[in-house]
Amino acid sequence: MEQYLIKGGNPLVGEVEISGAKNSALGILAAAIMCDETVTIRNLPDVNDINVFLNAVISIGAEVHYPNPKDRHTVTINGSGIRTHEVDNDYIRKIRASYYLIGALLGKYREAGVALPGGCNIGSRPIDQHQKGFKALGAKVWIDRGMIFTSADELNGKHIYLDVVSVGATINIMLAASRAKGMTIIENAAKEPHVVDVAQFLNQMGANIKGAGTDMIKIIGVDHFKAADHEIIPDQIEAGTFMCAAVATKGDVTIKHVIPKHLESISAKLIEMGAEIEELDDAVRVVATRRLSPTTVKTMPYPGFPTDMQSQIAVCLSLADGTSLVTEKIFENRFKYTDELTKMGANIKVEGNTAFITGVEKYTGAVVVASDLRAGAALVIAGLAADGCTCVEQIQYIQRGYENFEEKIRSLGGVIERVDVDDRVDRDRMMRKMSLAAY
Repeated sequence: MEQYLIKGGNPLVGEVEISGAKNSALGILAAAIMCDETVTIRNLPDVNDINVFLNAVISIGAEVHYPNPKDRHTVTINGSGIRTHEVDNDYIRKIRASYYLIGALLGKYREAGVALPGGCNIGSRPIDQHQKGFKALGAKVWIDRGMIFTSADELNGKHIYLDVVSVGATINIMLAASRAKGMTIIENAAKEPHVVDVAQFLNQMGANIKGAGTDMIKIIGVDHFKAADHEIIPDQIEAGTFMCAAVATKGDVTIKHVIPKHLESISAKLIEMGAEIEELDDAVRVVATRRLSPTTVKTMPYPGFPTDMQSQIAVCLSLADGTSLVTEKIFENRFKYTDELTKMGANIKVEGNTAFITGVEKYTGAVVVASDLRAGAALVIAGLAADGCTCVEQIQYIQRGYENFEEKIRSLGGVIERVDVDDRVDRDRMMRKMSLAAY
């Protein structure tokens, strides 16, 4: 079983380049199969979720090629050979974004059957708003054998009001409606950067979508799509993760290939806590030289503070001089990591959807378990800031969404190794060896 072994205490210093946005890429890959011409997608992150998704579209007949076999960040896709409208295998059931294939296949073929989505266990993530949108467009929707099925004789544009702001539902309805007859209006739409990115890609293929990035999106359906060439935006959450890592370790890191505007809510909180942040054209420099100040964080839909950054900033706040409050407004089960941080010396009390964090002066190394993608990244940050060695187990969650994570950390001076551990004795031996090593 692979694990991360981390020796803490080194400030992260240097430059790191951010990969393409995983959450954008998943929606864009789904949109790509709606085209019967070849589309090119660039800046694709080479992470497990993306590779699982690509295998799924290959399994139904789409052609997927890497023009340069040594470059995993550019891919071409042609959906003309799709031979089945049902997608089901053990892998696709493990990722949340499988549901984007419903909207894509329904829009293109007027029918779809896709395994119900999995992903990280961070709380209830119902797909009722997706179903509401598909039904409004004229589709029948039903669940059978662990799969969600949709079918329609034709899809017609409608005015759809989402009861809650949902990124997944916004993108999924947008996919289906882009090939429906007439105009669809999505009100209370999600405004996240990856919603905009998917809309821009659809428009490059010939879709007619306006208003992405606002709470009202208007879509006029078209009959077919054409070839396109699109570069995925940088990953806002990966960038935020390295920002927090720089702050927690009292480092000085320039985070390159980012869109600073997408990071404003994260930057604002880190500045409140005492970090120095310099915004450049396509980079941010994050410097922390003193103990952090406490603050209050509440997760909200974009442009608010992202739920996917909640655990990472909590790691920083656990080192602040005072008491902070972190309130989770998106998912109800996103505080599992707090028990693991407590093993490292953090002082966190969770009541309902709020964590009360009393800062401590330092973490100490421990054996901890990643419960989901972002919690795993947060525990790595804690390990980098801790005295002694930390072992992070279940790193398959982290590998779902961070490309070359340990290599990027090492490039900044962090001491981290990915090891294949057979048992507890083997792990303890490796940890002792790392603690004794001179760096």
